[in-house]
Amino acid sequence: MRRLRTREQFQALLSDRPVARTEHFALHRLSLQPAAEGHDGTRQAVFRTPAAPWVGAMVPKRWARRAVTRNVIRRQIFAVSESLQPPLPAAAHLVRLRTAFAPKRFPSASSVTLKTAVRAELTALFAQQESGRA
Repeated sequence: MRRLRTREQFQALLSDRPVARTEHFALHRLSLQPAAEGHDGTRQAVFRTPAAPWVGAMVPKRWARRAVTRNVIRRQIFAVSESLQPPLPAAAHLVRLRTAFAPKRFPSASSVTLKTAVRAELTALFAQQESGRA
């Protein structure tokens, strides 16, 4: 599994609508096909290894003020995406935090409760994506 690194990779995924949403997250996906088959070869060109799944995490400061919280959420995104059964298909996936977790409910920046809630919601997000992909 490869990770999204460059601005161009993130922009290629954000140019389309999300394929799945939960209360706090949105999932963007770009299928990676050989350039001869795909009509959007310019967006796919930023992914050098199209045969592998790509995963990215976008956790803005606007929705997670503390760096500890952003890092916890980012780590959970990568951990859940690697542990999925069946594994992610060969496509580019971007998980974007779209609303903040309530500070009243999760007062600690890095608590077991927050990690459990994030993991459960991410599992539901990827399950939505799988059921939508037929």
